[in-house]
Amino acid sequence: MATHYLEFEKPIAELEHKIDELSQLSATSGSFETEIAGLRKKAAQLRKKTYADLDPWMKTQVARHPDRPHLIDYLAGLFTDFVELKGDRQFGDDQAIMGGLARFRGQSVVVMGHEKGNDTASRLTHNFGMALPEGYRKAVRLMDMAEQFGLPVLTFVDTAGAYPGLGAEERGQAEAIARSTERGLTLGTPMIATVTGEGGSGGAIALAAANRVLMLEHSIYSVISPEGAAGILWRDGARARDAAMAMKITGPDLLELKIVDRVIPEPMGGAHADPAAAIKAVGDAVAEELQALSGLSPDALRKQRADRFYAIGRAG
Repeated sequence: MATHYLEFEKPIAELEHKIDELSQLSATSGSFETEIAGLRKKAAQLRKKTYADLDPWMKTQVARHPDRPHLIDYLAGLFTDFVELKGDRQFGDDQAIMGGLARFRGQSVVVMGHEKGNDTASRLTHNFGMALPEGYRKAVRLMDMAEQFGLPVLTFVDTAGAYPGLGAEERGQAEAIARSTERGLTLGTPMIATVTGEGGSGGAIALAAANRVLMLEHSIYSVISPEGAAGILWRDGARARDAAMAMKITGPDLLELKIVDRVIPEPMGGAHADPAAAIKAVGDAVAEELQALSGLSPDALRKQRADRFYAIGRAG
């Protein structure tokens, strides 16, 4: 049973709380299996109906759900022999972006991504997934290593955006994001990016200048957060829902605009409802895309990547 319910999931929460109460009563006051089975069926039907008709603002909430799988979960579920590599060799180590060497289904790769953390202490350690310049410079260092050793690069994007603080700006945040984006575009090995939660602004594209950009069904990918857009357009962050509805930040619109290449279906009720199934689905999709790119030369990979980005938003 879920431990955290979103606003639109309250009717589901009520049913599941009733199931929990009856299950506890069954242990002390006789069997309620028939009633419990009926409520479970009703809850499953309601969840299916609810998640079949999510609007962009609802999907934004799902993308931010604290129980969605994070980078550390994908590392544990999809990779073996992971060796984390830290630091940018200039300033320090930024734990908002983690990465290193690993094996993905037997193949050596470089893997990296945003990590938000899953409790108060880890969220502070990882700065809520909002990277500093040294995080993006670490990403460039890892991509340089990937090219040196001919390794594919797999990235996992989940950030509200790069950290906007004074120290980050003083250390060259914009330039670091630009360098990381440029390195992705010039990489001579296959690069596959997957948006697993939020793909926010330049902080996301810095790890997603890839040959193939995938996203989970209830993820979002946008140039600015709905709250930020609402603040700029209407000077009212409370109109975030209106902004989300207008921004085309969900899978179907992004596919049509050629901003993403593939939307990976999530388990019923979202990735947080069945993290293991979501992680497997991502792994299967990444493996298929990696296989399709495996025979291309460095020049062909660079051309494919350039053509992909030039095609964004163009008709035909």
